[in-house]
Amino acid sequence: GLELSHCVGANSLGTAGPWRSGGPCKMKRVRTVFKPEQLERLEQEFLKQQYMVGTERVDLAATLHLTETQVKVWFQNRRIKWRKQSMEQKAAKLSQFGVIQPATADSTDIKDHEEDTVDVEL
Repeated sequence: GLELSHCVGANSLGTAGPWRSGGPCKMKRVRTVFKPEQLERLEQEFLKQQYMVGTERVDLAATLHLTETQVKVWFQNRRIKWRKQSMEQKAAKLSQFGVIQPATADSTDIKDHEEDTVDVEL
């Protein structure tokens, strides 16, 4: 399962502080630390295909001793990184030719892909 760290915003008695009266204790997820071998394999698979779904994802997760969710989130985050790098390379090429890209182009491009953004890492 998921590992959870200490209670956020609780005092030593485990009750909520005054800023969180009456609510349940909010737990913080512990970030997954991937082994170098796992990262190497994940990167290899990403080079082949940017989207991994279904049985391929299940098989890869089992091979790497990760959960399917960890693989899914890694691919989501890697696609975001890939898009950002692609946009930076594109901007660098355009600046070589003296072409200035409008500031709103980046934010519009990112909004088109909001389904891939992930706030919580596992």
